Amino acid sequence: MIIVMDFGGQYAHLIARRIRSLGVYAEIAMPATRKEEIEKLNPAGIILSGGPRSVYGEDSLAIDKEILKLGIPVLGICYGHQLLAHLLGGKVAPSSKEYGKEMLSPKKSLLFNGLGKKEHVWASHGDSVLNPPEGFETIGSTEECRIAAFADDKRKIYGVQFHPEVVHTTNGMQILRNFVKICGSKKDYAIRGLDRKLIAEIKAAVGEEAVIMGVSGGVDSLVASALIRKATPNIHCVFVDHGLTRKGEAEEVVSLYKKLKFEHFYRIDASKLFLRKLKGVSEPEEKRKIIGKTFIDVFESQVQQLKKKNRITFLGQGTIYPDRIESAKASGQAAVIKTHHNVGGLPEKMKLKLIEPLKELYKDEVRQLGRQLGIEKELLMRHPFPGPGLAVRILGKITPQKIAMLREADSIFTEELKKSGYYEKTWQAFAALLPGKAVGVMGDARAYGRIIALRAVTSQDAMTADWAKLPNELLERTSSRITKRIKGVTRVVYDITQKPPATIEYE
Repeated sequence: MIIVMDFGGQYAHLIARRIRSLGVYAEIAMPATRKEEIEKLNPAGIILSGGPRSVYGEDSLAIDKEILKLGIPVLGICYGHQLLAHLLGGKVAPSSKEYGKEMLSPKKSLLFNGLGKKEHVWASHGDSVLNPPEGFETIGSTEECRIAAFADDKRKIYGVQFHPEVVHTTNGMQILRNFVKICGSKKDYAIRGLDRKLIAEIKAAVGEEAVIMGVSGGVDSLVASALIRKATPNIHCVFVDHGLTRKGEAEEVVSLYKKLKFEHFYRIDASKLFLRKLKGVSEPEEKRKIIGKTFIDVFESQVQQLKKKNRITFLGQGTIYPDRIESAKASGQAAVIKTHHNVGGLPEKMKLKLIEPLKELYKDEVRQLGRQLGIEKELLMRHPFPGPGLAVRILGKITPQKIAMLREADSIFTEELKKSGYYEKTWQAFAALLPGKAVGVMGDARAYGRIIALRAVTSQDAMTADWAKLPNELLERTSSRITKRIKGVTRVVYDITQKPPATIEYE
C-alpha cells in the first residue's frame, strides 16, 4: 500500500482516491505517526499531502524525520514539497502566489516519464522552495515558481509544488502512475467483491442484534442500508422528514423503501418542528447545527420507542470520505468548511455502536458498490443532496414561502436537465434562492422580486468541480419557465464559479 500523510489539505483523501483508482490500496495517516509505526505498516511508498500552513509558521506540522531514512519512496505535494525541502536542508520562503492553472516546464525524471515539454498544472500556494536540498535536482519550473518540482532519483524522494491529484492538472494521473511504478506497488485493490467483504464484516459485528438507521433516499444512505440489510434483515430505517426536501421527495423515499421491500421503515413528519426551530436564523453554520440537533432529538425519540420492542444496539450511517474531510474529522488538521450533521454525536448520545460501511469510500466507489448490490442505475446516479436540504440553499432566513418558491424552481431546473439529457452529464445541479431583491417588469409594471441562482457542476469526486457548460437554449427555457410559473421571481442567474475557490453548495 501507499500511505498518504494528511497535513490538513482538502485534497489529502483525493490523493488516496487517485492512488486507489490505479489499483493500489492507499491509507491515510497523521503527521504524528512515528517511524516505528510506519515500519509496522510496511508501505511501498509515502505521499505527503498539501495543507493550509507554512513550514516556518508557529502552527506548522512536520513528520518524524527518521521516516525519510527508511528507504521508502516519498512524494511531497505542495506543503509536502515544502516540508521535504525544509527538513532536508533546503530553503522555503513567502513568494509570488500561484492560484489556478499554470504552465509547467518539466525536465527528464522518473517522476515525469511520459510528460510533454509543457504541461498544464493546478497550483495553490503562497510559499515556494527557493533552494532545493543538497543532492536534489530541479526537475520542473513555472513562470512564477523556479523550483516547481525537485527529485533525488537515487533516494527516490520527490517534491512537486502543484497538485497532480486534481483533474485540472492535465497529466497528473501520469505523474501519480509514475510514482506508483517507482514504489513497485502491487495493483491488487478493487471495489469488485467488496460487497461480500463488507457484508461479512457487518454480520460478524451485528450478530442477532438490531440496527437502526436514518435514511434520506440519497445514494449514500440507500447503499449503506441495502448493504446492512444484506447482512441482517433486522434493520430499522427511519426517514426524518424535515420539510426541506426537494419537490415530491418525501413521497419518493417512502415509495422507494416500499419497493425495495424493507420490512421496518418509519417516516416521521417533523417539518413544523424544524421550521419553528429555524425561524429567524440566517447564519449558515447555525442553520446546520440547529438542523443537526433537531434531527438527533427526533431520531433519538424514535430510537427509544423502538428499543422497547427490539434489541437495537447498532446505529447505521451512510458516512463517506468527503463527509469526514469537510467536517475536519478525518485528520484533525483540516479547516472546517461546513458541518455535516451525520458525522459524530449520535452514538454517544444514544449509547449505540456505530456501523459505517462506506466510511472509507468516495461517491463513485459507493455507486460501484451499489451496482454490485443490484440497485438500479437511476437511483445510484441521483445528484447529491445536502443533509440540511433546502435550508442551505436559501441564503438568509427561511420561511414557508421561500421553501415553496425554491422547491418549484429546483424542480423546473431538474426537469429541463433530464429532458435535455444533461442530468447525467453533471455531478450536481440545483437552484438556490439569493438574499435581497432585484427590479423587474411584470405586466408592464415595475416590480421587485427574488433572484434564483442556478448551479450545475461537473466533477469526479466533489473535491474539485468545474461549472457545467450547459447549452444556452437549456438555460433560457429554464429561466423562462421559472419567471413565468413562480410568482415573485424576477431574475434567474447562472453560477460559473469553479471549486476552488467556491464550494459546490452556497452555505
